[in-house]
Amino acid sequence: MKDSISAQITEAAWLQFERDGYLKLGRLLDKQQLHALQHRIDDIMLGRAEVNYDRMLMQLDSESGKYEDAGAMTKGFKGATLNYRKIQELEFDSLFLEFMQRDIFRELCYRIYGAETPIAAFRAMFMNKPAHKGTWLPWHQDRWTHLNSDPLITVWAALDPATIANGCVQVIPGSHRQGLINPSHPSGFLTPTQAAQHAPFDKIVHLELEAGEVVLLHNYLLHASDVNKSDMSRRAFSICYMDANTVVSTGEKYSTIFGPGALQVSELTATIPD
Repeated sequence: MKDSISAQITEAAWLQFERDGYLKLGRLLDKQQLHALQHRIDDIMLGRAEVNYDRMLMQLDSESGKYEDAGAMTKGFKGATLNYRKIQELEFDSLFLEFMQRDIFRELCYRIYGAETPIAAFRAMFMNKPAHKGTWLPWHQDRWTHLNSDPLITVWAALDPATIANGCVQVIPGSHRQGLINPSHPSGFLTPTQAAQHAPFDKIVHLELEAGEVVLLHNYLLHASDVNKSDMSRRAFSICYMDANTVVSTGEKYSTIFGPGALQVSELTATIPD
């Protein structure tokens, strides 16, 4: 699919993104595409997909709803259940990679990082809050201390309607312009005192989305999400795009998505479901 960023994102919209730290991109998945991704991720959770589970990071949801009680985020299948909280390395699934490599995201990355910059996926991640479950995600900014420079943007696609009732993402507009609020935390989580100061209730915006809608987020934007209090799951696909030249102290390798050596759908063995 050939998308044109110039047709969908005006200069005024870019200024809004720079001011607020987020920008709704609209519905980028039609009914057929949405249906395919919904079924694909359910097949992965239920062990029916032709993917290499040994390379995927998978985490089960917590039973208590507390962040610290979530299952271990480790590689490998953890049983056939729709109660996974996170699944990463989805760039190795052909259907998700195809979505990640849309032209609109290529142009978006080049706008942020520069037109000659190769782009990698730091995380290509399914995020889930099952009905009447889910885990409270405390206020934080996305950053990682094993990288010599932080990735700047995340694309977040709603696979189900994201509502206040089922735990949609909450943000504090403009908070990305403060820089890192708690630089001592390796993942950017705020202390309770910092959260009370920087994320007061009256400044919270709930990013409610229809299924198929996509939002662009600055990684320093303060965000959190509640547990799911509804009968409907809150499935989403989140892609953190980064400069592929980023130096990684741990030696981990991240797949190139745009530029020389980019991962190709044809290289993957996974099949696209009917």
